Amino acid sequence: MATSLHTPDLAAPPSAVWNADRDEFLQCVQVRQETHDVRTFVLAAEGPRSFRYLPGQFITLELDIGGRKINRCYTLSSTPTRPDLVSITVKRVPGGPVSNWLHDHLRAGMRLSAIGPAGDFSCFHHAPAQRYLFLSGGSGITPLMSMTRALHDLGSSADIVFTHCARSPADLLFPEELTLMARNMPQLRLAMVCEQHTMASAYAGHLGRMDAARLAHIAPDFLQRDIYTCGPAPFMAAIRQLLSVAGYDMARYREESFSFAAPPLPEPAAPADGASAVHSIVLQTSGQTFSCRSDQTLLQAAQAAGLRLPSSCSNGVCGTCKTRKKSGEVEMKHNGGIRPREVDQGWILPCCSKPLSDVALER
Repeated sequence: MATSLHTPDLAAPPSAVWNADRDEFLQCVQVRQETHDVRTFVLAAEGPRSFRYLPGQFITLELDIGGRKINRCYTLSSTPTRPDLVSITVKRVPGGPVSNWLHDHLRAGMRLSAIGPAGDFSCFHHAPAQRYLFLSGGSGITPLMSMTRALHDLGSSADIVFTHCARSPADLLFPEELTLMARNMPQLRLAMVCEQHTMASAYAGHLGRMDAARLAHIAPDFLQRDIYTCGPAPFMAAIRQLLSVAGYDMARYREESFSFAAPPLPEPAAPADGASAVHSIVLQTSGQTFSCRSDQTLLQAAQAAGLRLPSSCSNGVCGTCKTRKKSGEVEMKHNGGIRPREVDQGWILPCCSKPLSDVALER
């Protein structure tokens, strides 16, 4: 049976729905310790608002840390079937400026600036499938948890195999809630895979790493399932390789990841007639300069010049690369990663901005 997402607030007027362009801030109302290095931060609107989004989508937090403005994307681990609150589940990353700030400083009552929700990684973004395989690694469980919570709340009849991989039983996320949902959904089957055991743990799941034999044991019919994967880059690369070797139809495979180093972008071919103008781009803070053709984005040209500007989605959704334009003109075609008033204040997204003249950026 096909399942569609209907949240309880569909009849609500637009003013009752949280909108980042108008509302901007979220207030932390609860902090939950999930494991020794993972916390869930529960967030609410500051006024009488509800939240509409697709399970698996993310928000972008805009934080001021040590006098530096940093944007960071976090998937909502909550579900829109419970529309009054949203939550993000964050693993503390050694040396990570944002995750450590959130763990050390964010408490109930504090407010955060946020953009979104956005993103295409959702089983509700595609035609419903009869059978799903969710493969998560570490904190990559969050979008898959959001999807599973929604499917559970909606009484979906989809057959779901949910596999969660972690270093040890102590690192498993949401095991009790997943077990409870599986009791309510007989067609939801769980498989936990830990690289090593924890002393004195009652864990009785799989030990080792995910490989072809283990996957075939967990989901013998995985070739017939729609597969959604999220986790560290090596984990997802291993899954892609495993599926490719097995002959899986990769058109039915979807994955989500956020990388805050500069991702490789396709370089547009230079015009054969040489008609494309070339402009000078200056990063005022660092004093670096590079050239950018009018058919390139500023991010593409920076990468071609060997510079690493912060970025993530590379298509104007997340806002990670946001920077202030001090002079010059650009053509920007974004997808919601920047507010109209920020554009009026001179902010741009280099990942989706092409120069119309020489440009100076506040970087």
